[in-house]
Amino acid sequence: MITGVFGVRAWARVGVLTSLAYCLHQRRVALAKLQGGDGHHPVDRSLLQLKMVQVVYRHGARSPLKPLPREEQVEWSPQLLEVPPQTQFDYTVTNLAGGPKPHSPYDCQYRETTLKGGMFAGQLTKVGMQQMYALGERLRKNYVEDTPFLSPTFNPQEVFVRSTNMYRNLESTRCLLAGLFQRQKEGPIIIHTDEASSEVLYPNYQNCWRLRHRIRGRRQAASLQPGISEDLKKVKEGMGSDSSDEVDFLTLLDNVAAEQVHSLPSCPTLKRFARMIEQRAVDTALYIMQREDRESLQMAVGPFLHLLESNLLKAVDPATPPNKLRKLYLYAAHDVTLMPLLLTLGIFDHKWPPFAVDLTMELYQHQESKEWFVQLYYHGEEQVPTGCPDGLCPLDQFLNIMSAYTLSPEKYHTLCSQAQAMELGNGE
Repeated sequence: MITGVFGVRAWARVGVLTSLAYCLHQRRVALAKLQGGDGHHPVDRSLLQLKMVQVVYRHGARSPLKPLPREEQVEWSPQLLEVPPQTQFDYTVTNLAGGPKPHSPYDCQYRETTLKGGMFAGQLTKVGMQQMYALGERLRKNYVEDTPFLSPTFNPQEVFVRSTNMYRNLESTRCLLAGLFQRQKEGPIIIHTDEASSEVLYPNYQNCWRLRHRIRGRRQAASLQPGISEDLKKVKEGMGSDSSDEVDFLTLLDNVAAEQVHSLPSCPTLKRFARMIEQRAVDTALYIMQREDRESLQMAVGPFLHLLESNLLKAVDPATPPNKLRKLYLYAAHDVTLMPLLLTLGIFDHKWPPFAVDLTMELYQHQESKEWFVQLYYHGEEQVPTGCPDGLCPLDQFLNIMSAYTLSPEKYHTLCSQAQAMELGNGE
């Protein structure tokens, strides 16, 4: 979970080939005619060849971002920051162009909040590092051991790594890579990141003026909604919290989840209402995002979907130079990224994305028909996106699902600035 984000800058355009998507669709139509049906024929999975994998994941367990206003505070000892030896793996951070690592305003902001015990807000812990190492081991089992897709050692020609510019995400990525490649590498590990002002791996409310304008007041209004309001009052009274304290279910869940995963003592009220707190946090987030508000979802994750889509289209385009392709794309993001992504794909399970959870997108080609397919997994479980016949989704259908929310950089900047231009025109 992250708070506030920043400015506007154009980023390098990735060529999305609309004609290529059209050709994929035409191929599907032709095959369907030959088969004399609707094209939803059983696919011989033994003839599928894995071509590319994209993984979007949340960082591992961390300390809370903001302590709750109560007398008895949980103690966050620096001992929780011990680095497990097996997770050690050297890496370098650059900007998207390969230059110096950008400044991280978020990390500076988190360091301004010292929790009881001495830790800062939002710090990745030993538990979080172990979670990410375990995720890396699962990916190794899937793509190195069970299916010989990736090299057993890190190869920069095979893997592209991008993360938001927050230390917990960079360190989470280190741990994942250590588990995936067992601390073996053939070349330098470069983690690419962007300026906070133009980051698209989370909903950028500061960069996207129209998105900020749309959701303005929704978080506060969410706490006043029937059901949410009564439950919030019940929890605050149980905690002995003043009714005027600015605490909502998002802040409550952030603390509860962090305390539970580290087996730290919490107040009895939070333990008793833990399940309800999570559900109300989800309700609050859904009220803020409003699933029927397609434009807000577009502005929240449309540019990120564009990146994922572009990788798919480059992989299936025979004209793409081999040095422009990677077998594995890793994206270190946040819970506030995953929720809208899951909503746009129609696979949200109404549970808050836990620490170290992953959304994995596999691209396959059938060796006889030459058709392309996408397979989605969330938290290691197969998913069926809305509009797909089953878990193995024809690429053209999957692209059609994404197209409802995907935004190119140009469309994103145009859409984000519309409301601001209107207000400036009205002299407001």
